[in-house]
Amino acid sequence: MALTRWSPRMRSLADFTNTMDSMLNKFFEGEEESSVYRFDPAMDIEETGEEFKLTAELPGMEKKDVNISLKDDVLTISGEKKEEKKEQKKDYYRSERVFGKFQRSFRLPEIIEEDKIEAEFKNGILNVTIPKSKETVTKEKQIEIK
Repeated sequence: MALTRWSPRMRSLADFTNTMDSMLNKFFEGEEESSVYRFDPAMDIEETGEEFKLTAELPGMEKKDVNISLKDDVLTISGEKKEEKKEQKKDYYRSERVFGKFQRSFRLPEIIEEDKIEAEFKNGILNVTIPKSKETVTKEKQIEIK
């Protein structure tokens, strides 16, 4: 067995080769869907003392294109961003806008009030507010040190 001296250039060349091989294999094998072409909207989840807030970026979509459901403590947001079909004689060299169906699911803790979940959609932003149950919302308490 021969020892090979590590070189950062060799590492980057190997990464480049692997990436190119992967892209060519996907192209010739007909695999169309990759992370570049799949519509996965960005979502943030934040927790405050009283609630959870979920914010989803859904540019180019309308309220009627989005569905929210809750079953067995799993909140599911799904929808479809539809491609506009226009019969214009334009040549595209590159189009980076993505279209398609998406579905994201989040397991919620059991400390929420399911019947008080609210959702608002405005300017391509979906905001979902998930209140915590009153029993679990605790106020800060000072503890005396003895």
